[in-house]
Amino acid sequence: MTALQADPLVAGGGAPVAGRLAFPTVDEVSRHCLSDDEPESVHIEVHLPGRPDPRRLREAFHRALLLHPRILVRQAPHRWYRRSYAWELTGTPDVDPVSFAGPGPDALVRARARALALCPPLHRSPPVRLEVVALDGVRSVLLLTVHHTALDAPTGLRILATTAALYGGESTATGGIAPVRRAHAGQRGDGRTRWARPARLARDTVPRPTRAGAAVNGMLLRELPLPQPDPAAPWTVNDQLLVAASLMVGRWNLSHGRPGRPVRITVPVDDRCRGMEMPLGNGTRLVEVPVTPDDRSDAPLLLARRPDPAAVTRLLHTTARRTRALKSQPRASLGPGAALLTAPLLPVGVRGALTRGVRRAAAPWTSTLLLSNLGRVPYPLDFGDAGRARAVWFSAPARMPRGLSLAAASTGGRLHMTLRWSRDLLDDTAGAALARVFEDCLSLTYGSRSAP
Repeated sequence: MTALQADPLVAGGGAPVAGRLAFPTVDEVSRHCLSDDEPESVHIEVHLPGRPDPRRLREAFHRALLLHPRILVRQAPHRWYRRSYAWELTGTPDVDPVSFAGPGPDALVRARARALALCPPLHRSPPVRLEVVALDGVRSVLLLTVHHTALDAPTGLRILATTAALYGGESTATGGIAPVRRAHAGQRGDGRTRWARPARLARDTVPRPTRAGAAVNGMLLRELPLPQPDPAAPWTVNDQLLVAASLMVGRWNLSHGRPGRPVRITVPVDDRCRGMEMPLGNGTRLVEVPVTPDDRSDAPLLLARRPDPAAVTRLLHTTARRTRALKSQPRASLGPGAALLTAPLLPVGVRGALTRGVRRAAAPWTSTLLLSNLGRVPYPLDFGDAGRARAVWFSAPARMPRGLSLAAASTGGRLHMTLRWSRDLLDDTAGAALARVFEDCLSLTYGSRSAP
């Protein structure tokens, strides 16, 4: 355990430092591509066995914000001809981000819909919103909504961990924090599908009129057994999730009459520590993993009604090798192209138009889906009299043309998966069917052994 200390942006551990921070590459690209039709929100749910005291929780959350002043930001006013966007460090919140919803049969459903449809505004500090939903007379859910242009899921989880420690009256940070993730050494070579157009999930949706404020993303949450691979196997749970997602896309497209294409999956890689000194903001870099067999003759074996276990094991080996190689290679957050687009050589208005044009042109080569895996939640999230978190779910935006994201976290030895999709790609019925396909495909990886 380490003492609760202020974020490095806090002067001497006291009052927050006022000033501005230029948008990093990830923030600027996200800002250029914002659309009212596809809110850029991250949602995090923490399920508690009890109900926290409203006054104490609000006070703990506000104190946590002061300890992490990088979250207390708003977008500075700008003109199209300026060379960069900037965050203003406000030191104190512009608005109270905490609210409480009374019990009701659909209170949590409505809160989730708000998380998917309504981003916290960027022009007010902080760009986060915490809703406390009473499920019944005892249980409750903390639902944190984060604007992804400013912050990411690990940052949101860090602020909740600090809130839990403060709410519980601790003067020290929560224990059980995972160590810094280190890049794995691995051979180079990430597959032979770099220049092929990746698979796109087949559409299955019934067009419906969209009312104002309605969620443009659908979402399903599932609690599943946590995969327990052979200790001698070279693959991780993350590799099993990648293989399951690839098989899901292949099976889905086959059942919808779509030709087979290589599946490429975008994976956020986060090397930050998880303690109080964790750099906050958008701190991940993205890699694309081709999840396809080395031997093309394995493709029909994988997509058969009863997939060949040996072919699944070979794909796990291949995927593990590729992910190690990709994660070990140094890379900018969004690659060299994004760094060039966001270089402050032209006004932000011109760079924004260029970024949106490049995004449209590159749409056919966009990866098949995004898979974000936080792994074991590194904080106990113990809220004292309200209890310790029993489940933690989160989800990432599912914007078109990809239109599909999978998010995973594990708590208490269980895997908490979230499937989120664009309603331009799937309707709710199709989304539920796709979730069942994923569960079936994940179960195929459970029995795989280390021998190829």
